[in-house]
Amino acid sequence: MSDDTIRLVTIGRILRRRWRLLVVLTVVGALAGYGTSVLFPPRYTASASVLLPGQWEERELLTQAEIATSSAVVDRAADTLRWSGVSGADLRDRVSAKAADGNIVKISGTAETPKRAQQLSDRVAQQFVTFAARIADDSTDSETDGGPEVLRQQVEEANRRITDLANAADPGQTVESVQVRTLLEKLRTSLEEAMKKLDEADPASNKAGMVVMGPAARPTGEAPPTRVQLVAAGALLFFLLTVVGHLAAARANRRLRTEPEIAAALGSAVLGTVDVPAERHAPRPHGRGPRARTRRLLGIDTRWDVPAPQSSGDEASRRTRYRRVYARLRDQLPASRRLLVVVPEGDETARRAAGQLAAEAGSDPSPSSSNGGHPLLRVVEVPVSPPMVPDRDTESGALVVLSAGSWTAGELAGIAEACADGGHEVVGAVVAGMVRARPTPSAGPSADDAAPALAGRGQATGGSV
Repeated sequence: MSDDTIRLVTIGRILRRRWRLLVVLTVVGALAGYGTSVLFPPRYTASASVLLPGQWEERELLTQAEIATSSAVVDRAADTLRWSGVSGADLRDRVSAKAADGNIVKISGTAETPKRAQQLSDRVAQQFVTFAARIADDSTDSETDGGPEVLRQQVEEANRRITDLANAADPGQTVESVQVRTLLEKLRTSLEEAMKKLDEADPASNKAGMVVMGPAARPTGEAPPTRVQLVAAGALLFFLLTVVGHLAAARANRRLRTEPEIAAALGSAVLGTVDVPAERHAPRPHGRGPRARTRRLLGIDTRWDVPAPQSSGDEASRRTRYRRVYARLRDQLPASRRLLVVVPEGDETARRAAGQLAAEAGSDPSPSSSNGGHPLLRVVEVPVSPPMVPDRDTESGALVVLSAGSWTAGELAGIAEACADGGHEVVGAVVAGMVRARPTPSAGPSADDAAPALAGRGQATGGSV
């Protein structure tokens, strides 16, 4: 697997070559989201605000929010609502509370209808205020004997003693008497300020002053996730899963791309690489049955991970590559031999390359009328699973022609074994690559146009065969 799977160009290639499949699966995901919205009925949420006057710390506000959703409050709200089949335990999952800015506790209730959501939030807010006031009254009653009132009486007694001490001090204007009276006045002022702060921070008055800031507004829209959100989420989820699935499949791809890997799988050397010009309308694989028609309809009958063809030279440069490959084959086999050109079935690029190579073999000048010293080629397409190569007839070797990145090591090893079972020695391999041809001014037929006619299953092509 190459690094192309992590590039943006690879995702663009998926979108361009698998857009039909992506559209179909995105629609399926949208339908799945719609079905989910049908199974889960819509919910509505209303909110009521409770004001807590006075000074409150953040942790105290959080405590009040927890009290608002406690079973003591929610159970009392359920008793006042008297909804059929709905208990306090059921409402606990539908009620939430959070502390907002400005000493406000926001209580939210969720129900099947806007009216019920409004009623639920209002009742819970009312029960929360009632419960908090009850707690404040209980704490005030328990602190009557030894609480702030006793402290106030003690402060008043201390003020009287301070006054007595000030009167009993030396009425003269000595330094000591002035200092004593000054300290006593400071003590009196400190005690008065402390009592004033104590009155302002009285927790009983704070809790008793909680108030509901008006009834909850009736909701006009569904609470998330809405039906539209579920449909969009389903479509997006299926789209992303399809793209990720393609990337994972490409990452797990084990098709061979380099010449050393191909040579090792076949157990023979690679004689060279040839170019095949890409066709404007490439033929699609033919198949019968509903499965094949479905694959053609979704556009998954062809591979998407094949890189775009690169630019190549003109017709003359491409033919030069074929002549050089044939020359290497001829130098490797000096005697006149017939060779079987094996092309994996379904490899259109390799089939066209093999036909062109056979055409070059037929047009190569021969030192004698019987083509002595020049291998004669016969092209056959071989199924990959299971591979089956024709038995040896007059051929004394096999040349494998294939395209890079199309076959795994196991498939190529199977072709090599099938050649050995048929009595053919693999004398080499030729790798074909798809390129984007430059337009040529020549109007005459090229050798590529005749190449498809030279390749056929089990038919002899090239030379005088």
